[in-house]
Amino acid sequence: MSRIVTPRRKALTTVLAWAVGIAIFFPILWIFILSFKTEGNAIASPLKVLFSGWTLESYHTVLERSNYPLFFMNSVIISVGSTLLALIIAVPAAWAMAFVPGRRTKDILMWMLSTKMLPPVGVLVPIYLIFRDLGLLDSRIGLVVVLTLINLPIIVWMLFTYFKEIPGEILEAARMDGAGLKEEVLYVLTPMAVPGMASTVLLNIILAWNEAFWTLNLTASKAAPLTQFIASYSSPEGLFYAKLSAASIMAIAPILIMGWFSQKQLVRGLTFGAVK
Repeated sequence: MSRIVTPRRKALTTVLAWAVGIAIFFPILWIFILSFKTEGNAIASPLKVLFSGWTLESYHTVLERSNYPLFFMNSVIISVGSTLLALIIAVPAAWAMAFVPGRRTKDILMWMLSTKMLPPVGVLVPIYLIFRDLGLLDSRIGLVVVLTLINLPIIVWMLFTYFKEIPGEILEAARMDGAGLKEEVLYVLTPMAVPGMASTVLLNIILAWNEAFWTLNLTASKAAPLTQFIASYSSPEGLFYAKLSAASIMAIAPILIMGWFSQKQLVRGLTFGAVK
């Protein structure tokens, strides 16, 4: 029995949706406004901030003071590299758990997910010492490895969910036609799970791009991504709100643009298999 949607209910839902959307987007909008103000106006009252003059002074200062292209390239290499490495590991693992499950498969999945509940600071010292001894501190390779390990449980879980929605009979038919394990995964399973894998890739890139704890503790200058770029405008002398806002907009703009243009693929992947 379908529920009748009255005009009043529809209007209330619309208003509520807009209110939630504005509440979520407002911090980004306020940072955007502050980035076009002087330091004096940035710390003034909200009304003065809104009606004071607009300037590109903070952006000019940020670009002159910092090597933005280096931070940007580090973020791209680290996020894309960790995503590709995670996929290489997660696809076979999710395939095995989805189509060749064992008695402990659910326990393994729960154990993998439970590692996300561990506070990162609890393993910072041993990982820092290991990276120091291996010469991986302040290196892109080191960050690619650690971000892969951090996001791997989520990627395996998502791919496992998507793979479970694919009928096993299709894979059995492929085996009967002579397909080996490689052909089964590459030419049968992967094309059918493209929407889910696309959303997994996008989500992992976003998580890696926004990761701050490990990038701030394991890098200094050579491999520092945009999160380090933002943190450089917080000093013992205080916060430079206008410059910090400008740096934040320059750091989040690429990932916001990517998310905007790929939102259809992301939604399609997240709802993959929801309706049969």
